[in-house]
Amino acid sequence: DWPALMAHKRGYTDGINDGTLKGLQHQGIATLHGQAHFQNDGQLAVGDQVVSATDYVIATGQRPAILPITGQEYFKTSTDFLDLDEMPKRVTFVGGGYVGFELAAIANAAGADVHVIHHNDRPLKAFDADLVQDLMATMTADGVTFDLNTDLQAIEQTDDGLQLTAPDFELTTDLVISSAGRIPNVDQLGLENVGVTFNRHGIQVNDRLQTANPHIYAIGDVSDTPVPKLTPVAGYEARYLVQQLTQPGAAITYPVIPTQVFAVPKLAQVGLSATDAADQPDKYRVNTLDMTKWFSYYRFGARQAQAKVIIDQASGQVVGATLLSDVADEMINYLTLLIEKHVTLAQLQQLVLAYPTPASDLQYLY
Repeated sequence: DWPALMAHKRGYTDGINDGTLKGLQHQGIATLHGQAHFQNDGQLAVGDQVVSATDYVIATGQRPAILPITGQEYFKTSTDFLDLDEMPKRVTFVGGGYVGFELAAIANAAGADVHVIHHNDRPLKAFDADLVQDLMATMTADGVTFDLNTDLQAIEQTDDGLQLTAPDFELTTDLVISSAGRIPNVDQLGLENVGVTFNRHGIQVNDRLQTANPHIYAIGDVSDTPVPKLTPVAGYEARYLVQQLTQPGAAITYPVIPTQVFAVPKLAQVGLSATDAADQPDKYRVNTLDMTKWFSYYRFGARQAQAKVIIDQASGQVVGATLLSDVADEMINYLTLLIEKHVTLAQLQQLVLAYPTPASDLQYLY
């Protein structure tokens, strides 16, 4: 029931903007609304208003990238998808990253005929290749078609829908979503007027989140930093920067950061990968586990529960993990705690955890 799902979604999202604005006003924070643009004199123009400050923080985020192909005007974005009033019969996602997999799972569950087109044979390249293959196998069994090694060339409107073409490939669909990554929102800010440098990954910053202009900072998805572009990472950087602006101190350091793909099932990872660990077999041990028949998963009918856990052989501590299961998004947080707090098996076994739950199985991952 797609309309009911959208009504449920909008019941939460429709109030976010007003709620955020009221929260800022409650804190005594003035707000301006409009396109912001740095002027040559270093001041910031917002619509017809001009403001000046000692320091500025840029947190403009990213937006979906649109592939520059013939017929690119027919592309819709993830934002468009999440505001559909009705689900089309045929939906195609171009790009096998987080967004492509997640929205493909949603469209498939809603009953659409779903294709995911990817330009090479390695979608979700940041994740463990074996577990990505396992995820794709499950999604394929559920009805999603993956068209790999397909470099889309053109989109054309026909009487039967949108025709997608690539070398030795044709597909007709009703809706085509560009899920080929995201690009930083830097192009309308006038950064060149204030000496702020950027590249295709975002605004360049130092280890204190300062741009090339020492009075302008950049945080979150718009900054070019070596960490995942995630909401909690932006929050972490914001808290650091508030401290830095009020009481300057040390450079920012990041904890281990988990990432996940909210597909069906869910794929999550944190820390050292199994691929990197395999390059140092004398230092690391990779535990490959099929947990599908473990009671904590079997009892709720889990179709798939896989894990790769990397152990430092000298310390006995977990240093990385990739999980594939219906509860991978929750379990990866426990693994993150074990890694960040350097917990050994002996220390973990000093705890008594609720049973039977996936968390109670943590000791068997070492």
